[in-house]
Amino acid sequence: MKARLYKKYIDEVVPALKAKHEYTNLHQIPQMVKIVINMGISASLEKSALDDAAKDLALITGRKAAISRSRHSIANFKLREGQAIGCHVTLRRDAMYEFFDRLIATALPRIRDFRGLSPRSFDGRGNYTLGVGDQTIFPEIELDKIKRQQGMDITIVTTAPTDGEALDFLKLMGMPFAESKAASVSVSK
Repeated sequence: MKARLYKKYIDEVVPALKAKHEYTNLHQIPQMVKIVINMGISASLEKSALDDAAKDLALITGRKAAISRSRHSIANFKLREGQAIGCHVTLRRDAMYEFFDRLIATALPRIRDFRGLSPRSFDGRGNYTLGVGDQTIFPEIELDKIKRQQGMDITIVTTAPTDGEALDFLKLMGMPFAESKAASVSVSK
């Protein structure tokens, strides 16, 4: 069975984007390729910090986290080549849509004083990255069992060639973007 958001993409988002941007080819319509969730761990913390972060990431995504290791030694950061510095998970297809659905429906609304995501976090190639300061916004994490708060970066990779098309695509998919101040000022006058 396909994910709920994939059905929404096929039934609602594709026709809306095709009408708005006047795409002539079906393959021009933006779509999500993958979602990468990354947790960086300070090299100065004990080894159990990396294990705890990998367990939390596995609970959140349902996939085993891959350990990221440093490529170079940097003396100023007390970092040695091959030292574990974080963990990451890459989601594709159905797992990607399920995680995206849980992110926008349950996790983001649990952020304290949440007023929407910044529409300026695109990288210039249609990919969006958001930083989450605490892993406890996900309901899979039990508050009693966490030892330390850990942030994460979530990158949504799309096939959109420009940031504007990616913004339209993610808005139609249900991403809660904050309205720009210039637009809200001109509306209120």
